[in-house]
Amino acid sequence: MIRALDRLHALYAQKPVILAPMEDVSDVVFRRLCRKRGATMATTEFVNVEGLLRGCRNARRKLELSPDDELTSIQIYGASPERLAEAARFAEGASPLAIDINCGCWVPKIARRGAGAGWLRDPIAMVQMAKMVVSSVSLPVTVKTRVGIGSEAEMPIVDLVRRLEDTGVAGITIHCRTAQMAYTGVADWSWAARARAVVSIPVIVNGDVRCARDALRALEETGCSGVMIGRRAIDHPWIFAEARALIDRGVELAAPTTEERIALCQDHLRANVARRGEPYGVHCTRRHLAGYLKGMPGAATLRQALNLCETLEGCLQILESARLRSAAA
Repeated sequence: MIRALDRLHALYAQKPVILAPMEDVSDVVFRRLCRKRGATMATTEFVNVEGLLRGCRNARRKLELSPDDELTSIQIYGASPERLAEAARFAEGASPLAIDINCGCWVPKIARRGAGAGWLRDPIAMVQMAKMVVSSVSLPVTVKTRVGIGSEAEMPIVDLVRRLEDTGVAGITIHCRTAQMAYTGVADWSWAARARAVVSIPVIVNGDVRCARDALRALEETGCSGVMIGRRAIDHPWIFAEARALIDRGVELAAPTTEERIALCQDHLRANVARRGEPYGVHCTRRHLAGYLKGMPGAATLRQALNLCETLEGCLQILESARLRSAAA
């Protein structure tokens, strides 16, 4: 545990730029693409502890870590402390960087059942649950949460992080919105700063980090140990390299070229089809393509053609034709 904890804290000392856990996004393929473009660490998709413990194939799939996933944490969610602890022990067998507990998912069907952000309704129970999970595994345990449910005059996060630190939690990521806000409004990073000021464990700031300047500003304004990036990475995974260059060297990288954009589309399609087969591997890549191609001449027409194509070979031909047109222009 000490060695694993030292390793995690050494990573936090680097001011990491971290890929957030996102359902149907942060899979093994996308994690690899983001790491190649500068992501320091990553977290898996959400793993439902009930599905995991009853042998659900999809839940077990999310636990699969590739050899280059050594800096990936597994995130679990559930409403039962005992089941979370049992699932953490199971997930430990995959040798992740850490076990992360999802206490921030705002989706009503999850939060209403007491999982995700539902834990924020009862901070005392949340702390007791975290203590049980920490005592159940030898790996570091981290928590990802929000600043509160929504209507509190004083958000519980500052007192909550103190008590979570006392349980032995190794780090806390704070999405600086309430659960009721979902993704509306503006993330208030000052809550991460207030939380960071009262604990000695690393605090990671999350929410509304849309560019490298946002990442640097979030770190400067909060004093946090790192920054986590979610939705922007779906469209623009280059944000990790851009943020890393600005944080480390004060350098603003140029926007990706047309050739780089097309190459990423091709790489992602090939990798998803290799892992998932056709046509699903093609279908699940489409959500990324609009962002990858944004800013290119003729991007809308190209995107439409890709959305109508069901095969890897056809998509690669469409993209190669676009590359050749661009090179000849």
